[in-house]
Amino acid sequence: MEKYSPDKNCIVMTRDEVRAFDSWAINTLGIPGMVLMENAGRSCAELIKDKLKDVAGPKVCIFCGTGNNGGDGYVIARHLINSSFKVVVVVCGDRNKIKGDAKLNLDILERLGRRIERLNLRAGDIGGQVKAFAADADMLVDSLFGTGLGGQLSDEYRQLIESMNAQSCPILAVDIPSGLDCDSGQPLGAAIRANYTVTFVAVKKGFTSAGGAAAYTGEIFTASIGVEPADGTSH
Repeated sequence: MEKYSPDKNCIVMTRDEVRAFDSWAINTLGIPGMVLMENAGRSCAELIKDKLKDVAGPKVCIFCGTGNNGGDGYVIARHLINSSFKVVVVVCGDRNKIKGDAKLNLDILERLGRRIERLNLRAGDIGGQVKAFAADADMLVDSLFGTGLGGQLSDEYRQLIESMNAQSCPILAVDIPSGLDCDSGQPLGAAIRANYTVTFVAVKKGFTSAGGAAAYTGEIFTASIGVEPADGTSH
């Protein structure tokens, strides 16, 4: 894992280039998506363990969306549990929408006997729900949305993100702060203000924009998913 700084030479990818790279890794190389997700989640867990190494009995609360970004969150949870962390896993949205590799990793957590919480976006008092789940946490993990997010957030997700930002503990964003546009670096109505962002394969184009993305990304770390791009273009 390498820490990004603007003065470093690094590979930068747009949303479409990230999609093409993932497709190349899975369909051309034949690396299962489950393996890529495992590598991504483990990288995030390693950084969390490093940042909380001086905390006794650390507690982490992971807010997971219903797509693959949420799947990364379930992998993070498993690795932190293996390291004796107290972990709260919160599914945000309709659980029936969780499919594929993300569902496989959620199923593994449940087979391990882990309780999965659910944040009801339609029940009102989203802020109160976030506060209750995040109580006494030493770090929050934003595993809501990945690089594919486009268009303005719904009111419910905007409230969720603003409520997470309002908690008094650091936030680690998985791949990209939820709500931030991958290419422009602008918030889509609201965006997670992360202290740390672990981004996969390459720095995202929006992170390098002059529009103030650094206020949302915090420190950026680029993590491998097990295969590297040869250059800044898609395969």
